[in-house]
Amino acid sequence: MTDSTATDSTATDALITDSTATGAIVLVATPIGNLGDLSPRAVKTLAEADIIACEDTRRTGKLLELSGIQPLKLVCLNEHTEEEVAGDLISLAQQGQLVAIATDAGSPGISDPPGPLVAAAHAAGVTVSIIPGPSAATAALAVSGLTTGRFVFEGFLPRKGTARSQRLAALAREPRTIVLFEAPHRLAHTLEDLTKIIGSDRRATLARELTKLHEEVSSATLGELATQVSEGAIPTKGEFVLVLQGSPEPPEPTDEAILAAIIAERTDGATRSEAAQRVASAYGISKRRVYALAIESINCD
Repeated sequence: MTDSTATDSTATDALITDSTATGAIVLVATPIGNLGDLSPRAVKTLAEADIIACEDTRRTGKLLELSGIQPLKLVCLNEHTEEEVAGDLISLAQQGQLVAIATDAGSPGISDPPGPLVAAAHAAGVTVSIIPGPSAATAALAVSGLTTGRFVFEGFLPRKGTARSQRLAALAREPRTIVLFEAPHRLAHTLEDLTKIIGSDRRATLARELTKLHEEVSSATLGELATQVSEGAIPTKGEFVLVLQGSPEPPEPTDEAILAAIIAERTDGATRSEAAQRVASAYGISKRRVYALAIESINCD
């Protein structure tokens, strides 16, 4: 995208220097696979940072070593430590230090830390900026061939229960292109669930190991991708991004999909009536239809 108001690289470097001179938190995007995707600005910021907060100090340490960077200090920042270290990082920025934040791969804050830290930094009046770069979500979207004008990023689906069934029901009606992350050991199960709830004919693209040596992009129907994964034609190794075509119109849910949602609700402790109400709301259908199926299903007894 071209912006006629953008400054040249020299002016941009000057702005970075000025903004970080009195302390700032800078989010630094790192490669999702190929080391060559680490930008010169990212290298400069990581080299100049007083402290680098990262998900895994060993992994980031290796990236820095390969990039010829000797960090002053590394600290672990992940979902388990963010609450503990956020205050210290903000305080360091307030004291005039440059705090760089990097995830294991991709852009910080996109399905990774440090969302709460950034919000707290803004509230404290600390400058927060970003060195943009690689993102598995947008990379997969770009190569999918599906509509990119409007899309929704869903991250990882809930693993089970009511939360999962409700999210799947919502995705079945979502008109925008959908971008999902999934772990290798859950991929087959997720594709099976999506095929059951959304339909086997929906167009989809499965991107594996983007920018890495064994990068693989497969575009087909959802049902075809599910079959390829279950039969081993697509290896369940590496990192996956799934891009789904949006719903052309709200589909009529099948009895099978409704029953699966009812069972998930009942497993989570909902009464038959509560389950019927929640499922009816999630699918936008009448409670009478759902309740009738609930009564007929021996699995809900």
